[in-house]
This record gives sequence, structure tokens and C-alpha cells, in this order.
Amino acid sequence: MQGSSKHLEHLAELFPTIGKASTEIINLQSILNLPKATEHFLSDIHGEFEAFSHVLRNGSGAVLKKIDDVYGNNLSEKDKHTLAAVIYYPKEKISWTRKSMQPMENWYEITLHRLIEVCKKTSSKYTRSKVRKALPPDYAYVIEELISEKSEVLDKEAYFTSIIHTIIELGQAEDFIVAMAELIQRLVVDHLHIIGDIYDRGPGSHFIMDLLCGYHSLDIQWGNHDIVWMGAASGHMACIANVIRLCVCYGNLEVLENGYGINMLPLATFALDTYHNDLCENFKTYDWGDDSESELSAKMHKAIVVIQFKLEGQLIRREPSFHMDDRLLLDKINRKTGTVRIGGETYHMSDAFFPTVDESEPYQLTPQEAAVMERLQSSFRHCEKLRKHTELLLRFGGMYKIYNGNLLYHGCVPMNNDGSIRAIDLYGAKYKGRKLFDMLDTYVRKAFFSLDKQERNRGRDIMWYLWNARDSPLFGRNKMTTFERYFLREPETHTEVKDPYYDILERVETANVILEEFGLDPGAAHIINGHVPVKAGENPLKCNGKILFIDGGFSKAYHKRTGIAGYTLIYNSYGLTLTAHEPFESVDAVVKYGRDIVTKRIPVEKATERKLVGDTDTGVKIKERIDELKELVRAYREGIFSRQSGVASL
Repeated sequence: MQGSSKHLEHLAELFPTIGKASTEIINLQSILNLPKATEHFLSDIHGEFEAFSHVLRNGSGAVLKKIDDVYGNNLSEKDKHTLAAVIYYPKEKISWTRKSMQPMENWYEITLHRLIEVCKKTSSKYTRSKVRKALPPDYAYVIEELISEKSEVLDKEAYFTSIIHTIIELGQAEDFIVAMAELIQRLVVDHLHIIGDIYDRGPGSHFIMDLLCGYHSLDIQWGNHDIVWMGAASGHMACIANVIRLCVCYGNLEVLENGYGINMLPLATFALDTYHNDLCENFKTYDWGDDSESELSAKMHKAIVVIQFKLEGQLIRREPSFHMDDRLLLDKINRKTGTVRIGGETYHMSDAFFPTVDESEPYQLTPQEAAVMERLQSSFRHCEKLRKHTELLLRFGGMYKIYNGNLLYHGCVPMNNDGSIRAIDLYGAKYKGRKLFDMLDTYVRKAFFSLDKQERNRGRDIMWYLWNARDSPLFGRNKMTTFERYFLREPETHTEVKDPYYDILERVETANVILEEFGLDPGAAHIINGHVPVKAGENPLKCNGKILFIDGGFSKAYHKRTGIAGYTLIYNSYGLTLTAHEPFESVDAVVKYGRDIVTKRIPVEKATERKLVGDTDTGVKIKERIDELKELVRAYREGIFSRQSGVASL
């Protein structure tokens, strides 16, 4: 009772009269009856900044859908795509149009009229207060005038045209078009969900993170590629080695050097000295163009691979609860015969030159390797931009998210073949399902915030575990065959067996078991999943549509396997819609020719009645607030609080 009284006292400070409390109740009640705002789901971006930026701009087809809602058959398809290009890339479209059209005044007027109508439609599902907060400061008043209904104005067309003419006469048309286009982008999508794997493969991970740092509303479910970067940011050496290896492998050293200011000279110097007579043939993955650069990169690649296996071996030996002894392979190498013993079989290695590996202590770093890693560790730990990006991942990220009745996670829920949820043994205790996810989430945060050194170190080890361990929900395979892919030619040794989760996805019971484990209603909720690219011809809907795979397919490395550039998901007041994408061509292709990448919109679930804010998580909170305010009004009327001061009566 005392706690309730204290809460009422706080509310009374915010709403000191019956009138103010009643006004807030009316305002909140009206919000409940607005259409549900649009959620946008993307996954597995993998450093493809341009494609990601475009999908954000077009809202996975939501912008074009708004244009179609407004203009229907009153605009040609060409004109609709032209208007969409203005909204996606206003500055670029203006520049392109200016080259082919003079004077521009007529184009400005037509474009502004059309943008105003689209903006009206886009803003209609929000309160004026929310729209006002999204308005660009320089043009807030004018835009509000243009998109607000003016019942008192008899000739609305003349009223709007007069304002538009004034904007053009003052030379503000181009800035105003940019402001309107960016506002539409902002309002089309209310909340963004990233279902993991922002990092690696593509060259623009740091640009993506910069963009997300300024995004208006988002959450992130960590992917295994994100978590290994977080581990590197914490200073975990095995994670650092993995991050560097992947950047070298995919030709993305610029991400480290220019994106994050990580000095790679110590590794380059060490690699040239150690492997100067080694061609490092197995490590020339990409055509670098310049022979000298290709040779250096191959040597750096091999150097960090060997360091990685040593560091991982130390960790596996130190932490037996990770159950990864099968990944201890450096001590299984026979240098005389050039073979390695794996799983009871002996294989000839395509490269057995390891000048830094001591056969008596194969997992011990040489003094030179240790010096390189200490300098790299210092660079990672003291990189301000990486720290900023990691803080974003910690603040808005997690192992999973429950949002508006849907369960979001990147990889899988570890399961048994019989469809039951598998218990995982970690640090002397067993965890499964939601408790496993919660425990892992907690340890990731301990890596950065715990004052207990042992717990902090365990948290850092857990990030490496999440990256590639057999029971990691973010990895979802029995092993990461990095060693085999570099040193063995037998394809069967490269196989990574997926968790049973992926084999039983077509059973409806699979989704039901998982949703119930996370406290959701199997009859209404969905699982939204990333991590695994949807192959060409494969249905992204599993378990009768209960599980949706939306690996964005942004990575160019996957396009041959998928046939398209993957899927994204939109959840608005009308239901759930999957969007299939073609690979992103270029900004020029959109601006000059109106080529978009949305190829197909697939209805997943259509709402029988249009969903309202009252049907969402936000609606639940608003209803709770309304009940509290009604209690405050009752307290005022019964004399428990003074209506003027809000101070509790004695």
C-alpha cells in the first residue's frame, strides 16, 4: 500500500490536477485506437552497407506501398518509382534531374505536392505529438502546416500551392524535398529489429554500426559474428584472432585499419619475417590485384590462423565444460609424415609448415607471437569507435527478444532429435531453453561490467563459446571446421552438422515447444529466425508458418546458393509480410532508372481485423498507465490528495 501511495505521489507531481490527469487519460485512450506502427525485421547483413542502407530507405517495399495507397491508378508505375527514388535518395535524384531538366520549378512543384500527400498518409497512424518530434527543426512549422488537415480552409489546394510557391521562390525547394523525403523514411518504419550478424564478409560493418547508432528505434539480437567482435572489443585474444582472420580472409583489412584504426603493422612485420620463404598457397583466398599485397596478405592470413589455433587450444584446455576437446588438433599433427589424426582417421595435410609450433608445447605462443597479440589486444581495447559500437550492441542487444507476441533470435534453440529442448552443461550446472539464453546473456554483460575478475573472464570466454561451440545457440553446429578447411582437401572433413533444431523444423510441435518455453502463446506467436540462408527454391516459412527464416542474404558470397538476396519481414497493422529481394545493383541504378530490389511480397499472416496500438506491447503499458491515472483521479475526488498541490493528505 505504501508503494502504491508513493507511486501516486509521483504521478500527482506530473499531473497535479484532475483536469491534467483526465486530459492525459483521453490522450492515451486515443493512442490505443491508432493503427499499429510498422516493424521492420532484417538479418545477416554481413557488412553489406549499401544494400542495407537501401533496404532501410525503402522499408522493404513499405515506401512504394504507401505511394501506391495514395495514388493507385492515378500515377503510372514509372512515376511511382520515380517518386520512390526521390524518397530513397533525394539529393542524388535532384542532382540527376537537374542535369536533364531546366528550369526545375515545375518539377519542384509536382514533387513537393506528391511528397506532401505521401507524408500525410505515412503520418496518419501517429499522434501529432509523435510526428512533431520527428520533424526536421528547420522546417518543422511549415511541414506541420502542409500535412495537417485544415478544416477551416475552404480552398485547400490553393492554400498548399501558395506555400509551395513560396518555398520555391525562396530557393528552398531542394532542401525542403530532402527534409520531406527523410521524414517519410523516418515515419514509414517505427521500429527496426536486427536479427544478428551485422559483421564480417562485406566491407562496411563499421558504416552499418554508425548508421544504427543514430537510428530512432531498434533492437538487436546478437549473431555469432557480432558476438566475436564484442569479444574482441573486450580484449579476448581468441576472439581478436578470429576477427582478424575473417577480415584478412574476405579482403576487409580496411575495416580494421581505416574503419577502427587497428594497427596491423605488427602482424604484417611478424608474418613477413616468419613466413618469408613460404608461399602460403592455402591462404590466397581472394584476388587482391597487386601481387605484393596478395603475397603479404597470404602470409598475414597464415600467421593469424596459427595464432588463433594456439589461443583456442589454450582456452579449450582451460575450460573443459565447453566440451571442445575434438578441436585440439595442433597436437595431433605428425610433422615428419605431414599428417594429422582427426576422429580416429589419419589425413595428409596440404600444408604442414609450422615454424612457430613447438611439438612439445604446440599451443604455446612464441615470444614474437605473444608480442604481436599484446599490441593488437591493446588496439582493440582502446579503440573508441569499437567501444561505441559495442556499447550499442550491449544497450539494444541481447540473446533474444520477445516483442509484440513474437520471439526473435539469431541461431537456434539447442534441441534433441526427439523434439525436446536439450540441456547444456556449463560451469558445473545445466541450462536449457530460456534459462540457457538468459544465463549466456548475463555472462556477456559480465564480460564488460562485472567487478569479479573470474566472472569477467568467464564472460569473455563465453563470447568465444557463443561464436563457435557445439552447443552455442548462436552457432548451431557440432563444430567449426576451420582447421580442416585450411589444411585438408577431403570435403567430408569440412562438414559441419547442424543442430537437430534444423532437422525438425517442419514439425509443428517444434515451434509450440519453443514458444511455450519462452512464455508465448503457440496459437498466436511466431519465431523470427536468422543465421541460415534460405536456399533457392526453399520455403522460408517452417512449422506451418510458425517459424520465419529471414536471413537477409545481403552477403554476396551467398547469392549463388540462394538465387536471390534473401528475405526481410514487415509487420504492420494488416499483418506479417515477407519481402524477397534481388541483389542490390547501385544507387545510380535506383536514381537514374528507378530499379528497386523488392521482387516479391509474400503475405504470411493477414489480420482479420486491423491491429491497433491497443493490441501491442506498447498498448499494454498504455493501459496500465491509464489505470494508474484513473486511480489518481479517484484519489483526488476522494480527498486522498490535494487537487492543487498533489501532496498526500495526512
